[in-house]
Amino acid sequence: MIAASALSELIEKISAKDDLAAYKKLFVHYHHRLTQFSFSITSNKESAEEVVSDVFINIWNKRKTLHQIDNLHLYLYVSTKNLSINYLQKQNRNRSFSLEESNVELSSIYFDPEQMMITAEMFRRLNLAIQELPPKCRLIFKLIKEDGLSYKEVAHLLQLSPKTIENQMTIALKKIGHSISFDIKKAISF
Repeated sequence: MIAASALSELIEKISAKDDLAAYKKLFVHYHHRLTQFSFSITSNKESAEEVVSDVFINIWNKRKTLHQIDNLHLYLYVSTKNLSINYLQKQNRNRSFSLEESNVELSSIYFDPEQMMITAEMFRRLNLAIQELPPKCRLIFKLIKEDGLSYKEVAHLLQLSPKTIENQMTIALKKIGHSISFDIKKAISF
């Protein structure tokens, strides 16, 4: 996840200086996660790639006004969601997007060396537990834990209440904890 200050610096370079290197850095940072998010809606890898390419083409075309966007992180996800839904509507006029139909693939929620110390068996059990979550719950879990969105941002993105997001995360954490035989109450109490 790009720090807020680094993201602001990239936006400034893209917006004010037409800096292609900064644009590429932004693209590389977000491409994979936005493609996964789009895939969870379109269920088609090629379509997801196309949607994300369109999002970044729009970013480049509107680069002079990027500094006016309060939260580019959220803006990219909302744009991806909207273009993905538009793609679905073009493909099948009668079909609508439902969170229950989302197809979420998690890459890994662990990136730093300390977190990578989880045993192979625990990692396998964790991934299995995540995959067994209901689709909406899995999508919310992925957006928060893997993509780094806040509860409020996910609520805005999915047009759900923040309380619903909180409840879904509670459900996810309880189910994952139960599946991997992890007692959250014991871990939290000091």
